[in-house]
Amino acid sequence: MFKALLVDKVDEQYQVSVRELDEDAFFEGDVTVSVAYSSLNFKDGLAISGRSPVVRRFPMVPGIDFAGTVENSEHPDFQVGQKVFINGWGLGEKHWGGLAQKAKVCGDWLLPLPQGLSEYDVMAVGTAGYTAMLAVMALEKQGVTPASGPILVTGANGGVGSFAIAFLAKLGFQVTASTGRLEAADRLRQLGASEVIDRQSLSEKGRPLGKELWAGAIDSVGSYTLANVCAGTQYGGAVAACGLAQGMDFPATVAPFILRGITLCGIDSVMCPLEKRRDAWERIAQLVDPAMIDAISTQITFEQCIEQAYALLDGQVQGRLVVDLSSVN
Repeated sequence: MFKALLVDKVDEQYQVSVRELDEDAFFEGDVTVSVAYSSLNFKDGLAISGRSPVVRRFPMVPGIDFAGTVENSEHPDFQVGQKVFINGWGLGEKHWGGLAQKAKVCGDWLLPLPQGLSEYDVMAVGTAGYTAMLAVMALEKQGVTPASGPILVTGANGGVGSFAIAFLAKLGFQVTASTGRLEAADRLRQLGASEVIDRQSLSEKGRPLGKELWAGAIDSVGSYTLANVCAGTQYGGAVAACGLAQGMDFPATVAPFILRGITLCGIDSVMCPLEKRRDAWERIAQLVDPAMIDAISTQITFEQCIEQAYALLDGQVQGRLVVDLSSVN
């Protein structure tokens, strides 16, 4: 038996509770992992709260990532006792996720811990930091360099935004951070932002084309914010879109694309191929350090998950929340 956070729907009523489950309840998979750490992401908040229909299969254990030790393996690449981690692949949506003491998954989805990073470290970075690195790599692929000009990061106080700022700054970029919490400006500057702006200037309907302010951008907000970000990107620049905190809509025009030749890069962390995942985590392992992790991530207990999921959705959380499952009784 093991403890898990379980989301269910009974008579169209959404139910969330901590349950004791038997391993016979697991979905299909060929590797069983004793989970040490998971994390709370925006998508996990949606799954736990039911505010958006991200859960595709009930009952469901949320948690889109986890790290732990292989307990049983029928996969040739993983052995009992090996430290592993996972991001995405439908965890917490279609396949039971990481907010449980144990998880059973397809071994093709797992990665061994990157050299120099612990189980806690990879969850402190988590899907948010991994997504941020995919976005950084997308900008680099489009030829955006520190010499190109400043980079805008929206949703700067969230997990993706925080790591995007830290990674970009460490790579030598000048970073402008957009946030609705200007009281956190000092924190964003400590992460590496050289300028902090109020998100209000981007979050409402704007002009098809604005001043050319940024050589590139990483946007986790969507909707009018993404439209305005594109409108303010310099000729030949690039924008990496990886979130929808404001909304899934994109009320923009083609003007930035056909008059300034900008590129909009879509970032998908869920089904991203393994080779690109390995590249991203190799880059992350080179850039992260204890100070960065401490500045961006906070550890919480398993019992705090439901409460903190709502706080996350309500914009009351800065950075990352790492869930300790190693000490659950």
